[in-house]
Amino acid sequence: MTYSPYFVHGEDRSSRWLITCDHATNTVPPEINGGDLGLPREDMERHIAYDVGAYEVSKHLGEHLNAPVVAANFSRLVIDPNRGEDDPTLLMKLYDGSIIPGNRDADTTERERRLDMCYRQYHDALEKLANKPDAIIISMHSFTRQLRGREPRPWHVGVLHTSDERFSRPLIDRLGVEDDLCVGVNEPYTGVLPGDAIDKHGTAHNRPNALIELRNDLIADHTGQRAWADRLAVILQDALVASDL
Repeated sequence: MTYSPYFVHGEDRSSRWLITCDHATNTVPPEINGGDLGLPREDMERHIAYDVGAYEVSKHLGEHLNAPVVAANFSRLVIDPNRGEDDPTLLMKLYDGSIIPGNRDADTTERERRLDMCYRQYHDALEKLANKPDAIIISMHSFTRQLRGREPRPWHVGVLHTSDERFSRPLIDRLGVEDDLCVGVNEPYTGVLPGDAIDKHGTAHNRPNALIELRNDLIADHTGQRAWADRLAVILQDALVASDL
């Protein structure tokens, strides 16, 4: 099978939603170190390589919302599609205590090769799907409950946003109604990251958007993934009604 740096599901679905998943897989393309960055399997299976569970949630959510889904098919360790091209963390050589052997000698030429092979093709596909007048972009991610040497994170779900709160604020308010959830606002990361995927395809084009972070132990299996997609589909549609967009 020919390698593709992205997947699209439901390209012809007609709703105004677009679901994106920047860190969907831990794939290393065969053209890069023979498909191996030199890390042990246990590292490639954890959050440093991809957003555990986020891809399956995205696909189920797309079905619920009749929305196309676009997902990157390369590990964030190959090159991070949720960073600007000039971001120093675009191609990581050390991540959460793990040295990335396959990136140790990656120079400017290698960085450009990976941009062309993976990053730019994914973003071109994303922009093609986002380019409609009423698009609302939902970027699905997951986060680990605890980084090495850090305190456990309390949130079940986080919403990241910039100064454009047209959709993110109604979404945060709607999530706040759920009594069993600890909701983070711009947690566990800030939503202000110049050049990231939402900045590139949402903010720069005045498209309403939100980035949703789910704690990855809650979506580590099929049951949790489907349950969260079911739940988010209702919450997102309620938030859209409240937003009056």
